[in-house]
Amino acid sequence: MGNDIDYRLVLASASPARRALLSAAGIDAEVMVSGVDESVVEAADAYELCLALARMKARAIAAELPPDPGILVLGCDSVLAFDGQIFGKPANAEEAAKRWEMMRGRSGVLHTGHHVTGLVSGRQAEAVGTTVVHFSDITDAEIAAYVASEEPLNVAGSFTIDGRGAAFVERIEGDPGNVIGLSLPLLRKLLIEMDVSITALWRA
Repeated sequence: MGNDIDYRLVLASASPARRALLSAAGIDAEVMVSGVDESVVEAADAYELCLALARMKARAIAAELPPDPGILVLGCDSVLAFDGQIFGKPANAEEAAKRWEMMRGRSGVLHTGHHVTGLVSGRQAEAVGTTVVHFSDITDAEIAAYVASEEPLNVAGSFTIDGRGAAFVERIEGDPGNVIGLSLPLLRKLLIEMDVSITALWRA
């Protein structure tokens, strides 16, 4: 699968967590931030929204790069579906606190859209990773302290499981990487669709 080409991955995301996941898996991704206006994207539900945003990010960066058969651009975007609402990153601390007051002791579904584009081949593959998240019944004081840490202000759904928020998630059903922002098993499957082995992206 594409062993005669020197592949490299460009991550169309500013998320340090996504880059860290790739690095831990042996992939040194180059980061380029797309700067797409996420507010203009409309979708019927969280599933469609995260996929549309991931696609937009990947295609925006692909359009900026010179033609190189080895470059693959990966766009990702995460949103939380909770109680009929779509939660991306909170607008401010007050919104993050209100979300946690609603979410504690309950569960939501974290969707992460993944889109891979090949610069020269023009081939594309995309899918959504879905993970059920069960939140702990945390106290008002814990919510206040967590929001004050500012961690929930920078992540979809106002929580993460690779930081302080891990203590407030009772359990998950699905891939934990998907909750952090990128599902490596799903990325592997998308690369296979493009006739590329994930091992071709491993650093020497």
